[in-house]
Amino acid sequence: MIVEVESNENCETSFFARFKEAGPARPVSQVRLYDKNPAGEWYWVTGWSDNDATPACPAYAQLVEDSGAGFTHLVYGGLYGLRFRPLTPDEPWSLTNPNQWGEAYLSLASDRDLRYAE
Repeated sequence: MIVEVESNENCETSFFARFKEAGPARPVSQVRLYDKNPAGEWYWVTGWSDNDATPACPAYAQLVEDSGAGFTHLVYGGLYGLRFRPLTPDEPWSLTNPNQWGEAYLSLASDRDLRYAE
């Protein structure tokens, strides 16, 4: 499996990596992050694409082998990476919203930090 993200307005850092798949990819809608709160906080996540009309696209989580970390849950999205926003307030996806941010990908140690899309 190859993850490639081009540098863009959502995510300034480009990324290219190859991973060995260890399970199927599943659509994911929320992730728990520990950056701002040691207990963790849930955030919406979406993929971000180069489609100007509808840049939001599905995000996926997949168990992969990572040479540096063993097994990890890789969260990836569109050509322009992932976009995150708090659960509240419920706002549309936007590059200009200061409460939202982009990342090339996310690597999580446990699937307890994932909420899969229905």
